Amino acid sequence: MRAVRISGVRKLRGLKNISWLTSRQLNRLADALIMSRVEKHGIIFDEKHSPESAYVLLSGVARITCRNGKGDRALVIMVAPGMIPGFPPPVAGISYNFRCEAVTECQIGAVALATFIEIALGIASTDFKRMAASYSGRWDLVQLRCANFMSCTLEERLALILLELSENFGLEDRRGTRVTISARHKDLADLVGASRPRVTEFLLQFERDHFIIRDERHLIVRRDRLEGFIAQSHSRD
Repeated sequence: MRAVRISGVRKLRGLKNISWLTSRQLNRLADALIMSRVEKHGIIFDEKHSPESAYVLLSGVARITCRNGKGDRALVIMVAPGMIPGFPPPVAGISYNFRCEAVTECQIGAVALATFIEIALGIASTDFKRMAASYSGRWDLVQLRCANFMSCTLEERLALILLELSENFGLEDRRGTRVTISARHKDLADLVGASRPRVTEFLLQFERDHFIIRDERHLIVRRDRLEGFIAQSHSRD
């Protein structure tokens, strides 16, 4: 990483998941951030970094990966500019080796988690963690242990992932929502927990059903049709 400077709130304003902060809060956050650039394929942070730090992706595309049951590194989440999700708490007897990586060159801001919570919420970090633990409980353990938490078919999981990618990385197109990052079949397979050939098979079927349109290396998602497909599937349950 190499240090760079941030110019006020210019790079913070408009970031999707912190847009609710006031101008005063954004100014305080801009002053508190320690800035760096991470080259393409570089590691932004991993489990060896302090869990008491918060990271903001100011530009670029990142991803979070982990080790699967076979020991291979698999894609878990694609990350758009904004607050980078923290890693789930460790689960006894299971090692995931989570890592946040740069898909493109990324500009990153880091700040102590306690400082971010005080700026954003005006309360102490300890109090926030107690409240979050009381409200959320340990559903994270259920989700980490149960691969089929939502009891969705592979076809439904793929539809949900395409909707998520179009929400986070989409630009409106006259034909639907264009996913602005390259949606490789291997990456989609990692996200839904399936083999690449099976994902390719369903993507071809989605094309035939006019749920998606392939445009060179990008996908155009027909969100209304995919949402209708999922609703119809669950109405039969």
